[in-house]
Amino acid sequence: MAYRSPLEARLAKHVTRAITEYGLVEHGDRIMVGLSGGKDSWALLQILDVLRQRAPIDFSLIAVNVDSGYKDYKHDVIAETCRARGWELRIEHTAIGEVMDDLLDAGDTPCSLCARLRRGVLYRLAGEVGATKIALGHHLDDVVETLLLNTFFAGALKAMPARLVSDDGRHVVIRPMVYVQEADARAYTKESALPVIGCCCPACGDLSLQRQRVKRLIMDLEREHPHVKASMMKALTNVMPRHLLDRRLAAGPSTAAAAAEPEAGFPQLVGLRTS
Repeated sequence: MAYRSPLEARLAKHVTRAITEYGLVEHGDRIMVGLSGGKDSWALLQILDVLRQRAPIDFSLIAVNVDSGYKDYKHDVIAETCRARGWELRIEHTAIGEVMDDLLDAGDTPCSLCARLRRGVLYRLAGEVGATKIALGHHLDDVVETLLLNTFFAGALKAMPARLVSDDGRHVVIRPMVYVQEADARAYTKESALPVIGCCCPACGDLSLQRQRVKRLIMDLEREHPHVKASMMKALTNVMPRHLLDRRLAAGPSTAAAAAEPEAGFPQLVGLRTS
């Protein structure tokens, strides 16, 4: 089975690399793909289905769409598209939109809060549909932006892992597109004639000012130095703990005891994009 285009072949190569390097997909997996209807989640579902048909192991896919309850959200278009392409789909209707104002804290953006609420729904649904993995459509740009967001505004050296086990150990979240650039995901969704569906929230796209600034910063750097994003991704796989200042990583019992509590004055985490 040949790939349908050079773009599809490139995405398949990047996703296969992530799957291989981080052990994201195993024989017998039932992978639940969080399908928002945005470009990234469509691209993820499409490329995983392409790889499923070529893979030397057996695994299945089920797309799950969490409808936040906003008027005019086109879940019918999502359902029809999945039906036409033979993709198993479950749509979960929720009242997330109705409770947003009551739950929004001062440090949150509407998008970050909505994403966290939808993540909780996805965890619940994973058990109901028998999923062994939860696949999210975060791509390379999301990873490097999150690295800088946490460095600049949260005082933490962290990004988005390709594979993450939930705190309670019950769920495995995977990000097969960590090596895929956002521009390629967007182009692949268009090439595949997949309908990009907005969430219909009045605040949709209201990303934090910090994320917008970081995105612009990376874009400006890329114009002068085209391999900046690739270098940042390489840095995330080339960590040198001895050259950092985290006392928990330093040798000796005295430094470990001194680092038992976090420094005062640092915020915990900025709101991060999760869909």
